[in-house]
Formats: sequence, C-alpha cells, structure tokens
Amino acid sequence: MKIGFTGTQIGMTPNQFGELARLIAIGVTDNPCEFHHGDCIGADAEAHSIADAFGCRIVIHPPTNTSKEAFCKVDSEWDTVLPPKPYLDRNHDIVDACDVLLAAPKSIEEELRSGTWATVRYARKKNIPVIILEP
Repeated sequence: MKIGFTGTQIGMTPNQFGELARLIAIGVTDNPCEFHHGDCIGADAEAHSIADAFGCRIVIHPPTNTSKEAFCKVDSEWDTVLPPKPYLDRNHDIVDACDVLLAAPKSIEEELRSGTWATVRYARKKNIPVIILEP
C-alpha cells in the first residue's frame, strides 16, 4: 500500500499521532507499506518516525525552500529521497504516488491558505481516498 501524508508544521496532536500509528500498522499488516511525505518540520518529521518504526519503505519529497525542511534521514537502501521541488509541485507528486492520503490538519475546519488542506483538495479532485486525522 502506498500511503501519502500531509500535515502541519506545528506538528500533530497526540490524537493524530496515535491514529496515524494505528493506520500505518493496518497498512503494513498485509502489504508492504510505502510512505510518502514532504519532509517539513512538524507533522512530516513525526510521521516519518512512525513509518520508519513500522518498517515502511519511505519516499521523501523535499521542498526547494529549505527554511522549513526537516532533513529526515533514510535508513534503508529501499528508502528514497527525491529531488527537491516547490511546495505545490511536491504535494501533487505525493498525491499522485499514493493509494490513500492521510492528513493531519491543525483544525478540522477546512482552510483556504493551508498547504495541508490544498493537498487534501487535490487528492479529492484526483479521486484519491483521504483520511482526515482529527486534532
């Protein structure tokens, strides 16, 4: 299963962290898990640690703007760090590569000026299933 992830730079709530771990555990039970994220500080870095702990293959989509980059490390020869791209392009790449998108927004209310919500909207437009992790 190819899981895409998007979340806020402020990080996940304890509820989101626990729910993400539960969903990744389900994803790795019967299938090899491939976990795609955008390598930003906060939720991406936290999600990276969860996916790594479950043994997922990790695919990092770093941003060209490094001011908020988490610089997550890959531990396995199976993991991949892709070339950096602008935020919008790499968010679209994450969605285009996944079977399901997991999103950890700061609020359950959709926001217009939010990269997390813009990624959710793009996934919905592409008919990719989206699971919102409630704060």
